[in-house]
Amino acid sequence: MKISKLVFAGATLLFGGAASADILWQDLSLSYLKGSNYRVGDPDRQVYTLEHVAGTSWGDSFMFLDHLRSDNGDRENYGEWAPRFSLGKLSGSGMEFGMVKDVLIATQIEMSNFQTNYLYGVGFDLALPAFKYTQLNLYRRQNENVDDSWQATFVWGLPFEIGGQQFVYDGFIDWASASADQSAHMNFTSQLKWALHPLLGIQSKLYLGVEYAYWLNKFGIPDNPGFRTDESNLNLLVKWHF
Repeated sequence: MKISKLVFAGATLLFGGAASADILWQDLSLSYLKGSNYRVGDPDRQVYTLEHVAGTSWGDSFMFLDHLRSDNGDRENYGEWAPRFSLGKLSGSGMEFGMVKDVLIATQIEMSNFQTNYLYGVGFDLALPAFKYTQLNLYRRQNENVDDSWQATFVWGLPFEIGGQQFVYDGFIDWASASADQSAHMNFTSQLKWALHPLLGIQSKLYLGVEYAYWLNKFGIPDNPGFRTDESNLNLLVKWHF
């Protein structure tokens, strides 16, 4: 059994033991995206995303499920689950130093129609001015169909106001190293969202905006004139939190 599976087995036992622990906060949302400049497959797609994020007394958890519907009739499902285990919370001692608020055991599983990848490493919760949250996670990637590699992920959320209107700018940057059978690749994805719920007088948060995705060598496939994998993709976005 590879080390990542051992880590996930241990994390599952730990998570199972912590299942009755306190949920400090949680959020469930549904998103709709529509874009026309996807690479690696049909360029015109609609994406429906169910997303759940939670903070608990043992750490935090982020999970999403994508259902992709291409105009050419292709259908695809993709999901990720990323539980992180707080060393500060589990040990009962503070892990703060400098801009670091906490140190965590970071794990992640990626599931698609074609493969399952396991990631494991260390995470840092960071305190940056004006940001609601920032994270830096450093992983070893156990890739199912290609050689293993390394990944760094930066995540952020930035709420702000303009003219009395509420906005959120959030997203992530993934960078994965090259291996013998794939190129180094980078995915920068961010969402700029305008809050409609204050205008509509509803309690559930409702956002209208755009998602912009920029890929270099998407999925580790090298970009070349005969097969373009570098992607610059702007999507219409509607997101409802319930």
